[in-house]
Formats: sequence, C-alpha cells, structure tokens
Amino acid sequence: MRTTLTIDPDIAIELERLRRERKANFKALVNEALRCGLREMNKPSRRRKPVRTRSFDGGRLLVRSIDNIGELLAEVEGEWYR
Repeated sequence: MRTTLTIDPDIAIELERLRRERKANFKALVNEALRCGLREMNKPSRRRKPVRTRSFDGGRLLVRSIDNIGELLAEVEGEWYR
C-alpha cells in the first residue's frame, strides 16, 4: 500500500539515526517500527495492583477554618508571613 505519512521531527531524527546505525532501508525501518508499535499497542493492558492508603485519626483541627488560606497563615504564622 502506498500512502503519505507525516512524521513528527523527533521521530524523524530517531528513524534517521537508526537507519544510519543499521544501514537499513528507510521503508523497511518504518515498517518494522510500526509492526513493533502495533504489537505493543494490541497487547492486553496489565492489571495493576490497587493502591491502598491507610487512614488515621489526626484528632481535631487546631485552627478555626481552612477556607481562607490568608487568614489561616496569619493565624498560624502571624501577620509577618506576607
């Protein structure tokens, strides 16, 4: 099949580097890269182990409110925090 393919500059540089390194035909190299990529994309995704976080009771909140950060900083660090 013949088609026009627009390749991003970073990929073109990598392909050219590989072509020179392997002394390979550009068409063959692109086809090999596509085959490898498609094979990888078609693999079923690996199930990841769920992340579990333990909770703990930190006690009551030591400040009145955390809705206004400026006010909270003034209360905790004093007015000089600015």
